[in-house]
Amino acid sequence: MDNFHYVYRLRSLQVPTQTYIGLTKNLRLRLLKHNEGGVPHTAKFRPWTLDLAIAFPSRDKAAAFEAYLKTGSGREFARRHF
Repeated sequence: MDNFHYVYRLRSLQVPTQTYIGLTKNLRLRLLKHNEGGVPHTAKFRPWTLDLAIAFPSRDKAAAFEAYLKTGSGREFARRHF
């Protein structure tokens, strides 16, 4: 599993309607960093829980899917399917 890149979605436990989409190679460490306040964009909505993770063997494909999920049609896709 070390060779995978993950596109993940976090959900705020404090404000459940607040989500965050990201990309990482290590889900456990990345969630820890978000919950410690080490990511300025997510610090005010702590604590976070992992809501979704999708593994990709290629960083390029993972980055493309992450970028798509951050578009209007990608957000609608995620709302309908996840």
